[in-house]
Amino acid sequence: MTDPQADHPSPEHRRPDGVTDATVEALGKLSAAIDHVEDARGHLFAFHRLMGSAETTLEEATEMIRDAGHDDLADALDQDALGQNPLPGMWSFQMVEAFDDGFYARAKGLHQRALDELVDGQRHVFEAEMKELRRTRGREGHEARPASVEGHPEHD
Repeated sequence: MTDPQADHPSPEHRRPDGVTDATVEALGKLSAAIDHVEDARGHLFAFHRLMGSAETTLEEATEMIRDAGHDDLADALDQDALGQNPLPGMWSFQMVEAFDDGFYARAKGLHQRALDELVDGQRHVFEAEMKELRRTRGREGHEARPASVEGHPEHD
C-alpha cells in the first residue's frame, strides 16, 4: 500500500506553523547567498590547489633553466618567485584558513541562526515549496521524496 504522505514533502522540509511567505522567501534568498559563498569557497580551494601545482612546476622549471646554463635567471626565480606569498604575508593555505575562520564561519553561523530562529532549524523550506509548485503529482520523475530507503530521514 502506498503511503499517502509520500506524495508530500518530508516533515523536515515543511513550513512550520505561523511562518509567513515573506519569511520563507527571505530565507530562500539567504540560502541562495550562502550557495554563492560556498561556490566562492570552492574557487578559493581551487586557487589553493593551483598555487600548489604552480609552485611545484615553477620549481621544476627553475631547475631546468639552471641545468640549461642560465644561472642568473634561475637565481632570480629562486629568490623572487619560489616560496613567495601570493598575497602579503599569506600562502594560499593561509588564505583558505582566514576565509574559513572569518567570513565563511560568520556567514554560515548566521544562516544557521536564521534557520533555527525562524523555521525551527529546517533547511530548504523555500526550495521544497518551489518544488511543490512546479512538480506534477503522480508523474514519474516528479516524486515529492526519494524512494523509500531504510533509515533515511526523508521516510520517517
